[in-house]
Amino acid sequence: MQDFRRLRVWQRSHELAVDIYRSSSSFPKHEAFGLTSQIRRAGASIPTNIAEGAGRSGSAEFMRFLHIAMGSACELEYQLLLAKDLGYIESADHQRLEAHAIDVKQMLSALQKKVTDAGSHRQHAAGVREDSFQWDVE
Repeated sequence: MQDFRRLRVWQRSHELAVDIYRSSSSFPKHEAFGLTSQIRRAGASIPTNIAEGAGRSGSAEFMRFLHIAMGSACELEYQLLLAKDLGYIESADHQRLEAHAIDVKQMLSALQKKVTDAGSHRQHAAGVREDSFQWDVE
């Protein structure tokens, strides 16, 4: 079990979620149960799944939650485009939020690779328990 707060990808995705909540506060009232809700859920799902995966035992479970977080990041990326095209966010805000989402996706991908590589390495190392590996990524 890892402290998810120490993972840089969790920190960046948490910042993104906060930014999404703030940016979507000006969406039209009629979108409260539509795009506003969807974009907020997708934004919050990324750090939520990283945190849940970090709390699980073993790399296979952690990877499953990292994959879910990646799916949420892709979903968020589309929803940001939709919000821009509907005129709910300005182009400059869209560019900033999209760049942040892409950064998080790249960090998730790097962490997935690190977890996969560590799992391959562990299979060859005798006496190393799967739950003893540290997932902290710089």
